[in-house]
Amino acid sequence: MAIQLLPDHLINQIAAGEVVERPASVLKEVLENAMDAGSTVVEVQLEQGGVRRIRVADDGCGIPKEELPLALERHATSKIGSLDDLEHVGTMGFRGEALAAIAAVSRMSITSRADGAPHAWRIDADPRELAPAALNHGSVVDVADLYFNTPARRKFLKSEGTEFAHCDDVFRRVALARPDVAMQLSHNGRVSHRLPSGTKEARVRALLGDDFLAAARLVEAESGLLRLTGYASLPAYSRSNRDAQFFYVNGRFVRDKLVTHAIREAYADILHGSRHPAYVLFLELDPYGVDVNVHPAKIEVRFRDSRAVHQFVYHALTRALAASGAGGAAATVEAAAQQPDATAQSGVRYPYPGPQTTQPYQSRLAMEPVSRAYFDFAASARPDLPASPRVDEPRPSLSAFQPALATGQDSPALPTGDLAPPLGYALAQLHGVYILAQNESGLILVDMHAAHERILYERLKTLLDGTPGVQRLLIPAVFGVGPKDMASAEEHAELLARMGFEIGPAGPQELAVRSVPALLARAPVSELVRALLAELRDYPASEVVTARRNELLATMACHGAVRANRSLTIPEMNALLREMEATERADQCNHGRPTWTALSMADLDKLFLRGR
Repeated sequence: MAIQLLPDHLINQIAAGEVVERPASVLKEVLENAMDAGSTVVEVQLEQGGVRRIRVADDGCGIPKEELPLALERHATSKIGSLDDLEHVGTMGFRGEALAAIAAVSRMSITSRADGAPHAWRIDADPRELAPAALNHGSVVDVADLYFNTPARRKFLKSEGTEFAHCDDVFRRVALARPDVAMQLSHNGRVSHRLPSGTKEARVRALLGDDFLAAARLVEAESGLLRLTGYASLPAYSRSNRDAQFFYVNGRFVRDKLVTHAIREAYADILHGSRHPAYVLFLELDPYGVDVNVHPAKIEVRFRDSRAVHQFVYHALTRALAASGAGGAAATVEAAAQQPDATAQSGVRYPYPGPQTTQPYQSRLAMEPVSRAYFDFAASARPDLPASPRVDEPRPSLSAFQPALATGQDSPALPTGDLAPPLGYALAQLHGVYILAQNESGLILVDMHAAHERILYERLKTLLDGTPGVQRLLIPAVFGVGPKDMASAEEHAELLARMGFEIGPAGPQELAVRSVPALLARAPVSELVRALLAELRDYPASEVVTARRNELLATMACHGAVRANRSLTIPEMNALLREMEATERADQCNHGRPTWTALSMADLDKLFLRGR
């Protein structure tokens, strides 16, 4: 065939193949135009999943009569006029082909009344004729019979329920980004969402529910021209799919591999397996720093300094998630001080009521000496904790509580105010698994193995970065192994030594362990080493200090943590509670399970029907 120019109608249908994938694609483009028009109220009506009709009415600035025909032309837009405008795009829509492409595969009409106009005008896509219309203000875009003239495309559409679900997703994405706009969605005459204008928190609550907000951390971080705000869920709210992941760049919902990787890395220490985090995050930066014109649907972006964005998102989320509810503001302060780029400040939602101190909790509370019990329990001291109380503060004593507990009497009132520890004081141990503690608000339940596992894991992270404390064994631990374990021990001898293990052959099929990291001195040696060697067999040593490092340390922490059915004394239980308050990410173990939960007095009263 000879080279020839394609007719406009065919060009529009080709563009429709890129832009109008399904009814949800139409809804996205029209909703973005409504937001760009400065609307404060938007109403969406769908019929048959959007295939029969998509009607979007807004109260925006409207389109003047003389510009209505241009709105249906290819590459006609009021939002950019030069290359400089394209590099600083601040609107949702800007490409100018959406309305033309939609008109090519549907029966579309636009009714609009511009600000100051005496009345409204209506234009049909075919034929393109103007006619007076009745409309108070704004615009109404009506798209009917999608793909009526391209039956092959219509066959690829799914069921009505599936298409509506996609439209609902688009509506929710736009609604989350614009809580200042009142929005309503109805399907086949039935209202699905009625969202009044309000705060960002109220909009998130309306669309994701109270459960999400209750299990989410507030994220607020800023560094230079980058700003990240929103909510990120704790692992307890993790999901089996990605349906609750919303990330926005300058108000535009995007799916970006770079950002997704940064978020996944931030959750790596607290969320494992096939679970996915839930979040609603808003990244703001100079429009010049991001290219939004890399995909026809504008759902992908390209950052000019991708590494800076990745590190900023990663550190901002890490700080927000590291702050433990067990330690209150203390964890937040310590985490921020340890970060090299501590210019970003993160906010934390506390799962318990009570004071939010402005300095590490341990500097405000001096415990009764329990060093021997603690050494027996954790086999390690905390040199960073103060050995004596501040001279200007009273000293609460654990001994004041222990006689009452021993005799079965009621315990005296706990210290209040800044001196009150968030996790309170231990009362008892339940079936050798859970610690029961009392704080100012009520009852605290702690999974002692999961909590100790997190404490050990956070400390073990320093093993590959420095010189670990080593505990030599008085009598070497000798146990039989197979040929693979023997080879693995020889191959990784240098790495094991760096972590504090001295392992050598004791026979043709025996290994002797002569030293272990001090943190794991009480762990079952043979079981720990076998698990460690099994992990090392699965990947090269070079990966241990990079991608697989945390998995290796998590295995060590799991085997080194105190086991279920071990009886703990009251001082040991209190020592564990204080360690939890000083440890980052203490709300979850390495596998994403919660380490503690709280029952307030109001919860207990409700449980026992008190006051009714």
